[in-house]
Amino acid sequence: MLVCLMFTVINIQAQIKYGPKIGLNLSTMTLKSGGVAADPTTLVGFHVGVITEIPIKGNFVLQPALLFSSKGSKYSFLGEEVSISPGFLEIPVNAVYKFDVGSMKLFLNAGPYFAYGISGKIKAAGESQSIKFGTDDNADIKPFDLGVNFGIGLEINNILVSVSYDLGLLNLVPGTDGTDDTDAKTKTIGISVGYLFGKK
Repeated sequence: MLVCLMFTVINIQAQIKYGPKIGLNLSTMTLKSGGVAADPTTLVGFHVGVITEIPIKGNFVLQPALLFSSKGSKYSFLGEEVSISPGFLEIPVNAVYKFDVGSMKLFLNAGPYFAYGISGKIKAAGESQSIKFGTDDNADIKPFDLGVNFGIGLEINNILVSVSYDLGLLNLVPGTDGTDDTDAKTKTIGISVGYLFGKK
């Protein structure tokens, strides 16, 4: 029994793939307070990091990743453009199902992501300042975020090309406890290219 378990673990380890991932973020951040909502426009950012692919069963695989992801949005207040661009250390954990399409594979993915803010800028009136992460009224944004993401893509000779949609679920406005209508949440379309080292 122990020998069978050992060989099973070794076989799974031999099939695990990993590699780099990089791409473009097209993000917005909803922002409302006192019943008034700002009109966000898309902010262009990026994501970069590493992905791992772990076989589960058949065409199902688990694909966790560790990424740096820049998000945010632009707004216009009284004719003045304001932008906020937080950078998150992000861990998406996706379940992936692959379909054989000739020499390629079409895949669908979905799962949660966990993120923690580590950098970023707020720009307004020609000035720029670093984002202060925290949970009290003196902070700009709460550091922790989580959400769901889903996407579609193609795998060609271990090269992954995909499009995804990330929906943040947490209110990122500091000092809020859910009793008021002050709210800020992220939404991001990601376009990615990755490569998985390992057996095809």
